[in-house]
Amino acid sequence: MEYRVKVTPFAFSQLQETVRYISEVLLVPETAAKWLDVLQTSITSLSSMPNRFPLTEEQPWRERGIRKLTVKGFLIYYLVDDVHKTVHVTAVVYGRRDQISALKELHD
Repeated sequence: MEYRVKVTPFAFSQLQETVRYISEVLLVPETAAKWLDVLQTSITSLSSMPNRFPLTEEQPWRERGIRKLTVKGFLIYYLVDDVHKTVHVTAVVYGRRDQISALKELHD
């Protein structure tokens, strides 16, 4: 059975900010568009077998069921609701960033 994939407003704003940074600061809008396409494809793929990716190692997010998927140097954090067959993408974080600080910004 397929899962619905929802991107939280927080994760959506992170995607927008990264696209803006790549386009306007680094001045490579083509790269920003390609990056966004790859991430959107990866996020959409979570509709099928979302539990195939591991739980994050960091606590207390691991015990809350937060999983992560690595794509193009970024980590996509998400929560699977098996009862409602829904995946909630909660954050999209640059892989070299301090992950604990990034996870503390997550909204429950």
